[in-house]
Amino acid sequence: MTDVLRRGRASLAFSFFAQGAAFALLVTRIPAIQDRYGISDALLPAFLAAVPVLAGLGSVTTEHLVKRIRPSRILRWSQPVVLLALLGVGAGDQLVEVAVALGAFGLAVGGLDASMNMLGVSLQRSYGRSIMLGFHAAYSLGGIVGASLAWAGAHWHLSLFVSYLPVVLVLLPLTLVGSRWYVDAGVDTEGKEEAVAGAGAGPLVFRMLLPLCLVMTFAYIGDSTVSNWSAKYLKDVLGSSEQMATVPYNVYMVMTLVGRAVGDFGVRRFGAVAVVRLGAVVAALGFGVVALAPGAGVGMLGFTLLGLGLCVIVPQTFAAAGRLFPGASDTAIARLNIFNYVGFLIGSPLVGALGDAWNYRGAMLVPMVLVLATLGYARSFDPQPDRYGDVHERPRTADVGRGSNGV
Repeated sequence: MTDVLRRGRASLAFSFFAQGAAFALLVTRIPAIQDRYGISDALLPAFLAAVPVLAGLGSVTTEHLVKRIRPSRILRWSQPVVLLALLGVGAGDQLVEVAVALGAFGLAVGGLDASMNMLGVSLQRSYGRSIMLGFHAAYSLGGIVGASLAWAGAHWHLSLFVSYLPVVLVLLPLTLVGSRWYVDAGVDTEGKEEAVAGAGAGPLVFRMLLPLCLVMTFAYIGDSTVSNWSAKYLKDVLGSSEQMATVPYNVYMVMTLVGRAVGDFGVRRFGAVAVVRLGAVVAALGFGVVALAPGAGVGMLGFTLLGLGLCVIVPQTFAAAGRLFPGASDTAIARLNIFNYVGFLIGSPLVGALGDAWNYRGAMLVPMVLVLATLGYARSFDPQPDRYGDVHERPRTADVGRGSNGV
């Protein structure tokens, strides 16, 4: 493996880390943002919904931009916008200022998420073995660091701007420097450009991508359920203390890091289909444990299982799209990335509405059923022969279209 690919992998992993930290710093300080700008409870959902809607628009825009601009360039300039927009959220004092900052954050994060995963899939193709889960592990690590820094800022009663400024000052120059080593699809180990291998790719057919879009939606419905409702569920339903109620999401993030850190080895040994199926079953079991938990301790076990199960699904969904459309993977990933935000938009309101109309234990069964539905689409993750089909293919690895037995 050449230094070009190694540097490309390391720099992209750092980009995932930086994005995880930035996103965590935003979402974990929403109460502070609401207080700073005097956003009413009635208006807050509109602000929160606007970010994923604009991110979806950013992903659609990226789909068209990559026809003329390399994904590495989109990532190189969208990540600084995300970081500066985060700083803008902490710097203003008028409602219109936070609206503009959040709008910029949403649009840029759509391009950032799409281009990061485009580069991840193309690097995986060049490596010829599963490495996508490692990138998402870096994102989870960034999320843990960002959430910890947010906790420290809240604990020491720091203003949003003071909390965000050191992070942006560190991450911004490092991501710009690291962007020099991003590796686009069709760049060989000598650094020379090749034509993208498109044998058998054909035009992108949405019907073929739809199963993966549904899986992405189901996974993010589950993820948004944990991020938005775990604290309330533990406190109001399972009777934990307010301090204890802050723990489930941190446990969930730690377990996503653990699962993703070892997940690539599982894909190489057993294949993507087996790993996705296992992840769906474990995640569904986690939701079942949460729904039936008699107390906070068992509820924590449920959220632990959720982190281990859900963490493998999203990275493998992006990887599967790259295999399904080897000559049009960037377009496929940009379209697939939209359903990240669809799931986020559906998940939290769905569980909240069901919880209010019925009860929150019953509401937890809905994402459980949706995650189980992933089992019906598991064959979409099956590598097909010669999907990578370029000069970097590794013929004996399970993840590159040779089946889980490597032959």
